[in-house]
Amino acid sequence: MNENGNRNAPRPTVFVVDDDEAMRSSLQWLIESVDLPVECYASAEAFLEAYYPGRSGCLLLDVRMPGMGGLELQEYLRRHEITIPVIIITGHGDVPMSVRAMKEGAIDFIEKPFNDELLLDAIRNALAVDERQRQEQTLRAELAACLATLTPREHEVMDMVTAGKSNKEIASALGVSAKTVEAHRAKVMDKMKASSLAELVRMSIMAKQ
Repeated sequence: MNENGNRNAPRPTVFVVDDDEAMRSSLQWLIESVDLPVECYASAEAFLEAYYPGRSGCLLLDVRMPGMGGLELQEYLRRHEITIPVIIITGHGDVPMSVRAMKEGAIDFIEKPFNDELLLDAIRNALAVDERQRQEQTLRAELAACLATLTPREHEVMDMVTAGKSNKEIASALGVSAKTVEAHRAKVMDKMKASSLAELVRMSIMAKQ
């Protein structure tokens, strides 16, 4: 596999950004040894030129590089709301910098020289985090689409229902009959594709997060 990798790789990919050619080769060999796709880049700029938002995977990022450093790349990704999980690779002198990167959202940092299994465990964890994030993004998109189908009155009913109000209390608050509330409630359950009140409550909580 060449250093630019395959842009159209369908599987989650480990993106390695390190200016040390020997380190890139070593990391590529290690990652491919456990059957994970990997793409290597000698600079942050080269990675940004090749990467497009939406690709699944994780980023293995060196802190100190010529040009844009690891922390600058991490800040760029955060600023552009690119949520790919970041693992920082660091030399001993860079530990305080790596702690700062963790505070900025990196999920792990690995010191050089690193233990292979420790690094692979960190990569597997980062890929699992990426998968969870993507599932949550999908759920949020589906939830937003369902919420968009509700009328203003149905939104009111949903808010009250999920706050624990009874049909009678909702009817009194809205100045309508309990039967009308029941009809709105049924439409809300149908449009939200909720199979139970508990599920509707979970949706309401997620929508407000």
